[in-house]
Amino acid sequence: MQPRIWILSLLIVVIPFKTFAIGKETYISTIPGKGAFALSTKGKSAPLYVNSDDFPGVIRALKDLKSDIGKVTNHEPDLIFDKVPREGDIIIVGTIGKSAIIDQLAQSGKIDISSIRNKWEHFILQVVNNPLPGVARAFVIAGSDKRGTIYGIYDVSEKIGVSPWYYWADVPIMHKNSLYVKDGKYAEGPSVKYRGIFINDEAPDLTSWVKSKFGTVKKSQNPPIREGVPNYNHEFYAKVFELLLRLKANYLWPAMWSNAFNEDDPENPRLADEYGIVMGTSHQEPMLRSQQEWDRRYIRTLGNWNYKKHPDTLAEFWRGGIRRNKNFESIITMGLRGANDSEIEGTLQENIAMVEKIVKSQQQIINEELGAQATTEPQVWCLYKEIMEYYNNGMRVPDNITLLWADDNWGNIRRLPDAAERQRPGGAGVYYHFDYHGDPRSYEWINTNPLAKIWDQMSLAKQYGADRIWIVNVGHFRGYELPLEYFMNLAWNTKKWTNNNINEYTRLWAAREFGATYANDIADILAKYTKYNGRRKPESLTASTYSLVNYNEAENVVADYAAIEARANVIYKNLPVEMRDAFYQIVLFPVTACYQVNRMYLAAAKNKLYASQHRASTNVMAFQTRDLFRKDSTLMDYYNHTFAGGKWNHFMDETHIGYTTWAPPKVNNLNAIKLTELTVPDAAGMGVSMEGTELSWPATGTQLSLPAFDNYSNKAHYIEVFNRGKQAFKYHITTGVPWVTVSEPSSDIGTDDKKVWFRVNPSKLPIGNSQGVIRISGAGTKVDIKVTGFRPLPGREVPKGFIESGGVIAIEAEHFSKNISNNERQWIKVEDYGLTLSGMRASAPANEPAATPLQTAPCLEYPIYLFSKDTAQITLVTSPLLNIMPGRDIKIAVSVDEEQPVYVTNVPDKFKVHWSNPAWAQTVVNQARQSSVKLRFKKPGRHTLKVWMIDPGVIVEKVIINTGGLKSSYLGPNESVSRN
Repeated sequence: MQPRIWILSLLIVVIPFKTFAIGKETYISTIPGKGAFALSTKGKSAPLYVNSDDFPGVIRALKDLKSDIGKVTNHEPDLIFDKVPREGDIIIVGTIGKSAIIDQLAQSGKIDISSIRNKWEHFILQVVNNPLPGVARAFVIAGSDKRGTIYGIYDVSEKIGVSPWYYWADVPIMHKNSLYVKDGKYAEGPSVKYRGIFINDEAPDLTSWVKSKFGTVKKSQNPPIREGVPNYNHEFYAKVFELLLRLKANYLWPAMWSNAFNEDDPENPRLADEYGIVMGTSHQEPMLRSQQEWDRRYIRTLGNWNYKKHPDTLAEFWRGGIRRNKNFESIITMGLRGANDSEIEGTLQENIAMVEKIVKSQQQIINEELGAQATTEPQVWCLYKEIMEYYNNGMRVPDNITLLWADDNWGNIRRLPDAAERQRPGGAGVYYHFDYHGDPRSYEWINTNPLAKIWDQMSLAKQYGADRIWIVNVGHFRGYELPLEYFMNLAWNTKKWTNNNINEYTRLWAAREFGATYANDIADILAKYTKYNGRRKPESLTASTYSLVNYNEAENVVADYAAIEARANVIYKNLPVEMRDAFYQIVLFPVTACYQVNRMYLAAAKNKLYASQHRASTNVMAFQTRDLFRKDSTLMDYYNHTFAGGKWNHFMDETHIGYTTWAPPKVNNLNAIKLTELTVPDAAGMGVSMEGTELSWPATGTQLSLPAFDNYSNKAHYIEVFNRGKQAFKYHITTGVPWVTVSEPSSDIGTDDKKVWFRVNPSKLPIGNSQGVIRISGAGTKVDIKVTGFRPLPGREVPKGFIESGGVIAIEAEHFSKNISNNERQWIKVEDYGLTLSGMRASAPANEPAATPLQTAPCLEYPIYLFSKDTAQITLVTSPLLNIMPGRDIKIAVSVDEEQPVYVTNVPDKFKVHWSNPAWAQTVVNQARQSSVKLRFKKPGRHTLKVWMIDPGVIVEKVIINTGGLKSSYLGPNESVSRN
């Protein structure tokens, strides 16, 4: 195959033959360099050599590399076993202790394996001169163990240009004429020991796709399998295993809603072990037995599993799981929850005693079945939901069991190890969620996971020693490509990925998948759409989420989506045809789908507001809402049946419109949106509404007034002129206010409303307080609107800092004037975090005692200028952090000038994470919490607001100072004007 030349819209661009690496300079080049090893050049690829005694999983992965080199260069290398070829250059692959040739190279000093010997999953890549008689040069891939070698193999595959997502996201493999390995030595190993995924909430999308592609499991009496079970077989899991290994993951909880991994296809566990995947079962399914295995055997006779009723039956059931899987690498889930992931009935102390007894019994079974092997068999107990409450109330966990701390199902870790727990031999880990089926609202449709939030929570986990296991619930599996790979890359190298290079990761990822030409733009689109989805998940949207009348919020939100959707469409059209399927599913589709959903809710919000104002356009908004709902249905149907030839049919079966409770609606619907249609009179009738109120003329009898104008953040305000009838009319605006300009003084009004902007002319705004009247006439009526303006009196100090405007100051947290640290305690910026711009995280050593303001507490300083005096309410918009440290509140403090700091409790100790706590439910749906305190300002003018770190972990996103003008909104007011 010849190098491809792609014709773009207005010019011809030759795609450069360049390889991309995520996180480090790549060791692969397409041009020769000094000392470079020729992997493939001049129509020939260097042969691959491996000992046949190496692990079958290593040999299988090497066959993938053989194929990958062929796909990239069109010249597949030979794979040679045992007998070393007498050729100039060869690729030598093997595992220490399993490969005679790797051991020989180490003993002769040709390679130095001291940095990886006896380490978990480490590998080295090295170019070696004269490694063996008759061999001039070799590129050596050596692993400390089976997976270490496999990861080294797949690392090469990625670096030559084969994306881990070549199958699951259709990322194309671009041709390269030549491949070289740069001279040198490269070594890697993981930061987190076990790194995996949980395929959960898999129906309807993944399950329906599996059923359509692989059919159903054969009905059976032994084991008992009913008819119609979707066939999650070894062919399916082979694709999952391969992806996990390409991502340097090693652990899997398999799909479990209707399936039993081990008995649906006996090849599943054997193949997992061959590939090198460590298998487990979900947090609710102990001892390597799925709930389906119980239900198939006992649900009709004994009912749901219940240890109080059937301890002996459960013990034998568990024994069978350990015996069956004892020859395969596993992590054994311990403990027990109720059937269907529910809470066990009973009192707190009764249940604590019972689960302690259960684990004692389980460990006895493990010891009896595994013998000497039992001492090294990893075990994990997930402290999920009420199980964590048991632990907090004295439940004892044997020290050899890994404590798997859970998040709150919304990406906020509930607890992390204290100093004593970090000394436990079993260690600790985290069970995290990218999607969730449950309270207070399920979110299973599309990616809503900003990388900044993943970094924040998982970096805390690493800092606090929860690094034995990281496992993430990935729902229906596809659609989470970027956050899933980031999660695994962070687990592999927690030091590399920091608060400062989150967006750089996205750029590198986009460059690898789609090339350098549009990498910056694609990365920005990916970051923005996940940020927008992350601030409010689509399933939680309503017509009232964003304000229609304050801060132009709702329309700005939709405009944000519109901007990235337009950019994505341009890129899609300019990309090579081979890249379009991947780009569509990773970028364009989710952006378009979320844009349409947000537009639909905006139209529904306008319908409700317009109906209250008797606008003729009320009916237009009802039609637009229904039309956008139809477009959503059309888009989902296109994805399922037309896109990629229907290859991914069913992956857009998940419902996302029509929620009224936590449970997904059976079908998308508009039942939760009460659309209104009016009987519109024939005669024209002028109506006027304005920014900052839902009231309108002539419905209100009060004097209409626009928000006050000034020279700072309130330079522009709007009104809307609308028709209350069918007949068109012309409006005219007259004003005797010389310091205000009008965007459109006159226009025709038919069925479309007209937004008219009034902008202050700073040079004509009088000093002090001013007022005037704007008159609007049309359809035989007229209305006067009062306008007021403010400009500081002469002789006062020049306003500097963030300036009060309209009774409010809003400050993005990263825009401090000073950031004062205290040794290892400091505020650090987390780029792109949260609802608006970014966040400042309170960072300190793990389990550090609370800091003291004016002594040990870091401080952020913000210069402000107030025209008001006396008191103001200070609101800190913060992350939805939970009490990761037991036994203490999470606090912040604020102060003004040299006054004493006032403490603010951000998260109270023992904050209840449960659907019955409205504070938690509101926080996770809003994806932020607000903490407020009142401060006294002795006089108007310049002041310094200070935000003090007390407890670590909390992220401050925005500071709002309200002196009486704050309006209700979701994202808060836009940042205030600041002057130096």
